[in-house]
Amino acid sequence: MFKRILIANRGEIAVRIIRACNDLGIESVAIFSHADRESLHVKMATLTYNIGEDPLKGYLDPDLIIQAAKETEAEAIHPGYGFLSENAIFAKKVKEAGLVWIGPDSEVIKKMGDKNEARNLMMANGIPIVPGTEPLNALSIYEIQKIASKIGYPVILKASSGGGGRGIRVVWQENELESAFDACKREALTFFKNDDVFMEKYIQNPRHIEFQILADNYGNVIHLLERDCSIQRRHQKLIEIAPSPIMSKDLRRKMGVVATAAAKAANYTNAGTIEFLVDDNNEFYFMEMNTRIQVEHGVTEEITGIDLIGRQIRIANGEILDLQQSDIHAQGFAIEARINAEDVHNDFVPNPGKITSYYPALGPFVRVDTYVYKDFNIPPFYDSMIAKLIVRATSYELAVKKLHRALNEFKIRGVKTTIPFLINICQDRDFKRGSFDTSYLEHKTQSLMPEPTHDESDLVAAIAVALTQHFEEAQS
Repeated sequence: MFKRILIANRGEIAVRIIRACNDLGIESVAIFSHADRESLHVKMATLTYNIGEDPLKGYLDPDLIIQAAKETEAEAIHPGYGFLSENAIFAKKVKEAGLVWIGPDSEVIKKMGDKNEARNLMMANGIPIVPGTEPLNALSIYEIQKIASKIGYPVILKASSGGGGRGIRVVWQENELESAFDACKREALTFFKNDDVFMEKYIQNPRHIEFQILADNYGNVIHLLERDCSIQRRHQKLIEIAPSPIMSKDLRRKMGVVATAAAKAANYTNAGTIEFLVDDNNEFYFMEMNTRIQVEHGVTEEITGIDLIGRQIRIANGEILDLQQSDIHAQGFAIEARINAEDVHNDFVPNPGKITSYYPALGPFVRVDTYVYKDFNIPPFYDSMIAKLIVRATSYELAVKKLHRALNEFKIRGVKTTIPFLINICQDRDFKRGSFDTSYLEHKTQSLMPEPTHDESDLVAAIAVALTQHFEEAQS
């Protein structure tokens, strides 16, 4: 087993990986920017490595991270999710440096990271895909319009190298196509340094279902059931459920077979996710493969009892997967709610700042994955998610009730969070029935809005502003 692993990430996923390392008796190395110097992952790691003043540059610098691994005598690098986790060049450099990459081979990352190449691979292996195109950049807008008309509106434009809800535009009619295509290209270039854009038929109001894959280096591939990720806002997941409350045994069997076949077609190893869209007729289509651990991996761990991060490490260390598909069974239902530091009444704008009070939910089958604590200053430079609340119960109905209880128990003061909004989702009739698709929040956001509140942190902020203005006026 590895003696020491460097974690090329930050925040709650870095904390999660450190805990898995501790469980396996492995030392951990945490990298951190100046802005992250007080983050929980820095306090928990065996060793730490400062990657500089810039809040982002160090986390995105493959050579600096590899240098950190060598200087701290780490043997392997775990990329977590986000940042460089699906960067094929980084994975290749890690291997060339004589280190172990805890994830799939760089060629697989490259192949599955290009959505067009992934689509073509799936189509060649009989995996159902959404009707679509190759990149459209070399075509005139007139030619693109002809293709869209043939596919049939609505269509969706996607960045070939996209992810995280970026580089996506839904087009409902022809007069929107040109501006949407230009906007999609600009966003793709900004976020992925690649402005290739392709088009697919837009499946209206589907369910977003993903299957968790585990594959060792010896050809053994299984799935760990599905997660329902349909509760989304602007293509970003807010709540994830395992297993899906609206999945029949027959559909689960069919999709599971296809998911493992897709992983085998890609020569996949380690942990990954096959994502599908499922329409009203229970027809399903391959959407993409994520070649990393997912934010929502915890719900799968809760229903299967399998430590996915631990398995990632063990597979990378060369262990044979000692699990068969027949070993995998759901133990009830698990739900994850992502808690973001956001002002829901101001279009969910991020709300970084100092946490003045922090009381996480507790109790049986309640789990909190986080990197924050009382008196921690949330940096303004990163994703707004500050915690994941995960609950498990014997039925979906009881899991929703437990989530509602736990959210009411979870107290964070000093910054605005999405907890009140999530509480209202738990009280919604359709959510409690498991009756939802990806359009759920599009139609319900306003009705789910909590009443505005003004806690003492708001008062303190208002007083501070008033005093500052008074001081400036007195000085002038």
